[in-house]
Amino acid sequence: MLFAKLNDLSIGGKGSYGIAASAVERKADLPTYLRITDIFDDGTLNLSELKSVDAPNSDKYILKPNDIVFARTGGSTGRNYFYDGSDGVFVYAGFLIKFSIDPEKVNPKYVKYYCRSKQYNDWVQSFNTGSTRGNINAQTFGNMEIPLPERKQQDYLVSVLEPIDEKIKNNKQVNDNLLAQAQTLYKQFFPYGVQDDLPDGWRIGTVGEIIEIHDSKRIPLSGADRSKMEKKIYPYYGAASLMDLVDNYIFDGKYLLLGEDGTVVDDAGYPILQYVWGQFWVNNHAHILTGRLGYDVESLYMLFKQTPVKSIVTGAVQPKISQANLRSVQVVIPPEHNLREYNDLVEPLFSLFRANEDECKTFTALRDTLLPKLMSGEIDVSAVQL
Repeated sequence: MLFAKLNDLSIGGKGSYGIAASAVERKADLPTYLRITDIFDDGTLNLSELKSVDAPNSDKYILKPNDIVFARTGGSTGRNYFYDGSDGVFVYAGFLIKFSIDPEKVNPKYVKYYCRSKQYNDWVQSFNTGSTRGNINAQTFGNMEIPLPERKQQDYLVSVLEPIDEKIKNNKQVNDNLLAQAQTLYKQFFPYGVQDDLPDGWRIGTVGEIIEIHDSKRIPLSGADRSKMEKKIYPYYGAASLMDLVDNYIFDGKYLLLGEDGTVVDDAGYPILQYVWGQFWVNNHAHILTGRLGYDVESLYMLFKQTPVKSIVTGAVQPKISQANLRSVQVVIPPEHNLREYNDLVEPLFSLFRANEDECKTFTALRDTLLPKLMSGEIDVSAVQL
């Protein structure tokens, strides 16, 4: 098989760094500001957290179809996003490097899928030293060698994998809408803040009264338990994303994970949350919560999505939310019958949300199984009419 450097497959023959500007609240008349934190490990976007950029020269950094951007520094080094024009107008930030893929030289979406492959991830990992995640600059990315099967093989790979990705993307968009509906309903059911005059039966309390913390049930996971992750079946959750797969589990049911250390709050000071279910393992970077006093996991999730906690974060170098500080946060506690009514109303929304997410995991596993076979030519396309 032939190989080509990313530079040689790109218009202009090199990558370019993004704009150094501050994010602002998202506005319809401003371009969306694409940052490292907006890109998930699987190359999809965190649509619920997108911001805008308002800078005089931002038009020089607008993405065009067939552009791919790479995170160049920190724990997200190597994370990437392929822009096809369907997600709106994006300006890419300074910690991202952009390459404009030349469709005359390669199917641009083939490059996108190569950057989802184990080969690519192994290449990124080769820059790590011990526990330190290596930075990768534009020159190094540009010299990355990409295997190039025949164009017919590239086109067939894209034709097979793209519908799978479209289904995953559509499911995620539906789920973003479901969460928005649940949050709107929560604000209607529970409109009071800790500074407001409360009706009878409502009171000011603390988070410690309405949560159960299950951190003590965590068990350290050895490196051997995480080896050969492609053969594992249970999710292994961390502070902010699905990090791995394992062959065992210690939790079974519905839980809310809240960042304990590292990136524990978003730009607005709200906690980093994960709503999880089924059988899974949790590392030591997230608090594991369920609810009490009428709060189930779903209503607890909605409560935290509108409860800023930046004031309880400690540690200048390694931000942390301790159990004691988490328990101390003041909240309005409504009567249990109000919570039960809300819980019953939104359960169908969350049931559909879980079904969509489970389907996404199935499609993701299928895509990841097909990808190396299509790249290597193990799946023969010689007789395929494209």
